[in-house]
Amino acid sequence: MLSYANVGQPQLTEDGIARISALPVPAEAKESFCEGLAHFQAGDPGGALAAFSRSVELAPKFVEGHVFVGLANALTHNIYPAIDHLELATQLEPDSFAAHYTLAQLSFKLRIPEKGYREANEALRCTRNLEQRAMLTQLLKEERARERNGIARPSFSKKFSAPVLWMTGSGLAAALVGLFLHIR
Repeated sequence: MLSYANVGQPQLTEDGIARISALPVPAEAKESFCEGLAHFQAGDPGGALAAFSRSVELAPKFVEGHVFVGLANALTHNIYPAIDHLELATQLEPDSFAAHYTLAQLSFKLRIPEKGYREANEALRCTRNLEQRAMLTQLLKEERARERNGIARPSFSKKFSAPVLWMTGSGLAAALVGLFLHIR
């Protein structure tokens, strides 16, 4: 699914630690979050998932925690919980670039382009600097290249019309009648 090359490894720099310390969450949640980042850097998404989960249990409205729980879930192939946590992060903080960007990236990887483009547009609305805009541009370029080079998948987002359903039902009924007459 997602890889560290896609996500970028978080660095525990003095600036990053200062930002984490400034977050309005309990100290235990911050400690668990830092522990999760250390596991992430060590290449242990399972350990990171446990630490990040503990962090969001202690602070349920901790947006960054939910984003990283989503990332860790995606890296451990727990897709539905990943989507749930990322969507919760976008609901808790609608202006979170990280939440929208990560959800767009996961949607593109799962081949759900409609949702991916919708989240990419939300991420564009939330960009605060040139680096974020460049990351988003790169993600969209990769998705467009994938669409050009890949096989189109049906989206099944349109409902069937009444005439199509009527014809399909009639054909199925005719096939069943023919089968029953043949069996006799």
